[in-house]
Amino acid sequence: MKKTVVFAALLAALAPSAFAELTLPRLSQKATVMQVVGLTDVTIAYNRPGVKGRTIWGDLVPYEAVWRTGANEATTITLSRDVKINGKPLAAGIYSIHTIPGKTAWTVIFNKAAEQWGSYEYDAAKDALRLEVKPDQGPHQEWMSFSFPDVSSDAATVVLAWEKLRVPFRIETDTTAQALASIKEALSGEMKDWEIPYQAASFSFSAGLDNRADAMKWIDQSVGLQETYWNLRLKASLLERDGKKKEAVAIAEKAVKIGKANDDPASEIAKTEKLIVEWKAGSGK
Repeated sequence: MKKTVVFAALLAALAPSAFAELTLPRLSQKATVMQVVGLTDVTIAYNRPGVKGRTIWGDLVPYEAVWRTGANEATTITLSRDVKINGKPLAAGIYSIHTIPGKTAWTVIFNKAAEQWGSYEYDAAKDALRLEVKPDQGPHQEWMSFSFPDVSSDAATVVLAWEKLRVPFRIETDTTAQALASIKEALSGEMKDWEIPYQAASFSFSAGLDNRADAMKWIDQSVGLQETYWNLRLKASLLERDGKKKEAVAIAEKAVKIGKANDDPASEIAKTEKLIVEWKAGSGK
């Protein structure tokens, strides 16, 4: 009886180790890179294989065959809004990225089946977009990477880099149209906050949009709700841009007076005082 009890206890002690989960590092580490392009979030998740002294193109990665574009799971890209890639439309969503490497040109594929291991179950019928790109040469890149080397509010260039090859594609967003739609919606109801029309006018001015009448209407709406250093300074800048220097100077001087009374940042007020001097000199005063 004692032997049976001891043996049972021994089995109980060994059981957890017998079913323990084995945890090991991946040879190709997981990575994620994210970039906001205007109002659009772009996230690329992938695994990073290394060169490790191997011949990559045409050997480890064959030419003219579908490649997972990384290691392990297929690489994915998540888009929070509709975009264009190299001028072709792609709806918001998550896609797996597959490629077909060639000696002089690559095919980049965005596939609707995001969750898949490698490209073993790749189905061309589920492609959302295919495009052809020309690879470039670059310095040695040991571990494969995706990056966003060139970004603006309306576009970004994505570059896949591995070994000495660079494969770029360009993501374009309609940020201006999206922002103007947001402004229209925000200003459609009763307005009590001076900052909302101020931000609308500030975006228009900073982006250099060709909607000067709208920008002036928005800043006047802001000033009508509450005169502040910030909205008066912006109104002065809009007037000066339209060649109305005398009016701009008068509004800027009022902005400085209010700014000093409200203890707004002295460095910002000093910038406006400098502008007033420049505008007066330009107007012949």
